[in-house]
Amino acid sequence: MAGTPRKILHADCDCFYAAVEMRDNPALRDVPIAVGGGVDQRGVIATCNYPARAFGVRSAMPTARALRLCPDLVLVRGDFERYREVSRQIQAIFHELTPLVEPLSLDEAFLDVSEVEHFQGSATWMAQWLKAEALKRTGITISVGVAPSKFLAKIASDWEKPDGLTVITPDDVDAFITALPVNCLHGVGPATAAKLESMGIATCEDLRTWPIEPLLERFGKFGKRLFELARGIDEREVRTHRERKSVSVETTFHHDLPDLAACQDALLPLIERLAGRIERHGHPPLDKLFIKVRFSDFTLTSLECPSAIPSPALFQRLLEQAWSRAAQPVRLLGVGVRLVSADARRQLSLFESDA
Repeated sequence: MAGTPRKILHADCDCFYAAVEMRDNPALRDVPIAVGGGVDQRGVIATCNYPARAFGVRSAMPTARALRLCPDLVLVRGDFERYREVSRQIQAIFHELTPLVEPLSLDEAFLDVSEVEHFQGSATWMAQWLKAEALKRTGITISVGVAPSKFLAKIASDWEKPDGLTVITPDDVDAFITALPVNCLHGVGPATAAKLESMGIATCEDLRTWPIEPLLERFGKFGKRLFELARGIDEREVRTHRERKSVSVETTFHHDLPDLAACQDALLPLIERLAGRIERHGHPPLDKLFIKVRFSDFTLTSLECPSAIPSPALFQRLLEQAWSRAAQPVRLLGVGVRLVSADARRQLSLFESDA
């Protein structure tokens, strides 16, 4: 019925890769472990279990730093084919409940259960069933958030981790959002949070006092998103097919590349790998090229330019400009392409058919 609040679930496996390792090797259950690359390969942590998190270890952290925080940390090489198989099993459970499943990664997904009649239509009971079935069939715990929108469901799934279940009913939405810290909003990173704090904005209640115009002035298009989320406005639908927006490759080097010449030598193999990946995706139409550079001090810069072909000369030019921003040794290089959107392709097709 029109106007009926939606029922959205966000299901998120708890420390997924580490959970699979602990399931398959019970000796790892009570010790701090992390899945990721070794120090000798300039690795980073993909994920870690909760005993490791107690030491401050986090995903995307350099392995060397993680070991300084937790010297007894057990490093496990990832077995991604095994993780993908467990993910397939869990995703199959989701599809038993509803066909409206939007996978976000191997370990999380949105589900729209608005029209599901099982469990007397109770999204809470559905979430309880998902949790129980995932644990029974795979040995993996999942945390689930239940809410009328995607952004609230995602926040809710993280509210009581691990093995959590948080329900935000339509009647609860306003009070929940009012008290919500703005740094919980999707897209609000440390820099945006600091900017909001300088404006006296700590919670969504504070954010609601600002009209949309000054938010647009200070944050551009994201100002509109801030204005909407502070009021619980999120009309995004659960999409069963996600549009690919980019194709990219990157490499973290065993030793820092000392200068621009070394970076240029490392660039061509990356471009060749990118060309192979573009080919595997069926040569989709390209919109822009981009390059990513992480320097030895872990600062990151990126640069892009319009182009319909992955031109090595353009990538070289982007690299020179990006490297000049810090002019110091480089630990990571990445190259990629942004794809023409499906809407733009449809409009182009219509234009060509009218010609």
